[in-house]
Amino acid sequence: MKRDAIDFESDDIGRLFRKLLVPTLLGTLSMSAMTAIDGIIVGQGVGPEGVAAVNIVVPIYTLMSGIALMVGAGCSVVSSIHLAKQKLKVARLNITQALIASSLTATLICAIILLFPRQIFDALGASETLMPHVMSYTLWLMPGFVFEMFGLIGLFIIRLDGAPRYAMWCNIIPAVLNAILDWLLVFPMDMGVEGAGIATSICMILGGVMSLIYLFMPSHKLSVVMPKLSLKSLKLSLRNVGYQCRIGISSLMGELSLAIFVYVGNLVFMSFLGDDGVAAFGISCYYTPFFFSVGNSIAQSAQPIISYNYGLERWDRVGRVRRMLLMTSFVVGTVVTLLFVFVPEWLVGLFVDVSSTAAVIAIEGFPYYAMGIIFFILNVAIIGYYQSIERVGRAMFITALRGLVFIVPAFILLPKLWGTAGMWLAMPVAELVTLVVVVVMILSSKKMVRPKRG
Repeated sequence: MKRDAIDFESDDIGRLFRKLLVPTLLGTLSMSAMTAIDGIIVGQGVGPEGVAAVNIVVPIYTLMSGIALMVGAGCSVVSSIHLAKQKLKVARLNITQALIASSLTATLICAIILLFPRQIFDALGASETLMPHVMSYTLWLMPGFVFEMFGLIGLFIIRLDGAPRYAMWCNIIPAVLNAILDWLLVFPMDMGVEGAGIATSICMILGGVMSLIYLFMPSHKLSVVMPKLSLKSLKLSLRNVGYQCRIGISSLMGELSLAIFVYVGNLVFMSFLGDDGVAAFGISCYYTPFFFSVGNSIAQSAQPIISYNYGLERWDRVGRVRRMLLMTSFVVGTVVTLLFVFVPEWLVGLFVDVSSTAAVIAIEGFPYYAMGIIFFILNVAIIGYYQSIERVGRAMFITALRGLVFIVPAFILLPKLWGTAGMWLAMPVAELVTLVVVVVMILSSKKMVRPKRG
């Protein structure tokens, strides 16, 4: 667990950004791969109904991930600023408080799901045909969700502590194991979606344990500490966690926007095209976390550099990182877009037989869907930037635009105008309009040029 030699204050910006970006991107893509692998193996082993069933569960997964990302992003920003001011003890305490609060929240949510599974899955749009698959898949995920909290929050802290490569392995090792277990449980053991749920849960637990091992080693700068057990300490913890959540709430809203997107999309595709439509949309939803992860990885790689130098009021370095963040988002977004436009058959064929009805719908829809990828990644990266400089209001505003204000009307109106193509264009239109609003906002205020507190 050797820490990398990283100096956020004086290292060359380009070298520092690349040192953080490569392992962060590989790690987060590996995390997204866990869900995608479930979809691929379930799709091949169970069929389109298995893919549709797993997609019904996505809103729950995104909710849990969103809470972890909210706390992790907020905790990382606060800790970065404390480190810049040489307040190591305060930074450690904030980390400890974040881990405790998020684990308790995850436990409560899992308990509610276990008590009322049918009611919850019915509300998420599961048909009677899909309900058995949804139930068997989700209930096995519950133990893993608590450890997923430790894993996701831990990654922010581990990167901030100067160990991005270890953070990367915390994602890659569980992802590789997940692929092996998925295949073993779904095919040789013929456990269907239940097997996929068991495999994913085991790998969530492994990732969380790996993060905790790092954080509990006192030799590391950002290790956890024993909090004081008193009423005053409890009040302080609630205040600190509340502030972390306020900074990181746009990350939660970003994940919830994915949940809303999947939920509304499932309803629209079900109403127009039935179970095959949901399965086709579900295939696209397996890829959506990948480009969400790309935008998030770029933002997370820039965040400790930006926040640390923001704490030191080094505006020149903040500006250089910001330019690098935007340029990287544009280039990567372009590459991913071209992939979806030119090889949709291959992308869809990973999940289901390309001759199936669901596959035909997806192959026809992917080029339309791809039009929004570059805007999607840019919006996510810009939200991450505003989080890094404590501009909570702006981050929340942008997140609300793309995740609720524009996406829901787009899903309702566009299918009436353009039929099936309109359903696929809902995300691109929502993301493009959001980006236009953001650009106008930046140009009119010019506050992105020099961040100031307050």
